Amino acid sequence: MSEIQSSFKRYEVKYMLTPEQYMAMLHGMTPYMTPDEHPRYTIGNVYYDTADHELIRTSLEKPVYKEKLRVRSYGVPGDDGAAFVEIKKKYDGVVYKRRVTMTTAEAAGWLSGGRPPKESQISREIDWFMSLYHPEPAVYISYDREAYAGRENRELRVTFDRSIRYRDFDVDLRSGDRCLPITCGGNILMEIKIPGAAPVWLARLLSENNIVSTSFSKYGAYYRLAVKENLISEKEVRSIA
Repeated sequence: MSEIQSSFKRYEVKYMLTPEQYMAMLHGMTPYMTPDEHPRYTIGNVYYDTADHELIRTSLEKPVYKEKLRVRSYGVPGDDGAAFVEIKKKYDGVVYKRRVTMTTAEAAGWLSGGRPPKESQISREIDWFMSLYHPEPAVYISYDREAYAGRENRELRVTFDRSIRYRDFDVDLRSGDRCLPITCGGNILMEIKIPGAAPVWLARLLSENNIVSTSFSKYGAYYRLAVKENLISEKEVRSIA
């Protein structure tokens, strides 16, 4: 089993693809990319936020610096299943992600006021975040991912996410994957993750297929949907109008 990476610093660029653009990407990147060690899997995330959704409201204003906290699993875990507690920061277009691994039960206990099972620099950063914002589980978001890595540069990654869905009740990784859709239709969210500039072949492939970057946040898309459907209080809607 490959070593689990705990820190990332990279650019992450998102694109919303039609099925035709998706097929063109798969065909065009075949000489340069290979399926990841685990090429297809389902990701579950619990996003933490304040009671008035301060973190996502700030993020949607597109500040130079923003941060968020989530707990991630691959598939639906039990109490002893692996969970990744992640603090993700973005400054001037560069994404910094720090995470620690523990059981799902340990993560839930820690983030509800307990202590981390093991102290580290990253756990102390997360404790500081918790003491600053006092966040609570806000929403569960899940999606099905297909992942590729560069043949020569393994730090170059391309992922495709389908069926992005949410649950804003029973917000727990262990509570199954029954959800409501955030995105509709056949469009596919592609993310290109790279520590530096994109290779020439990739830039050419995007240009030839009229694929342009988009600003898309899964949690942000849920939040906008919740406001639109009055799932968030009228008082809060007025505060962001």
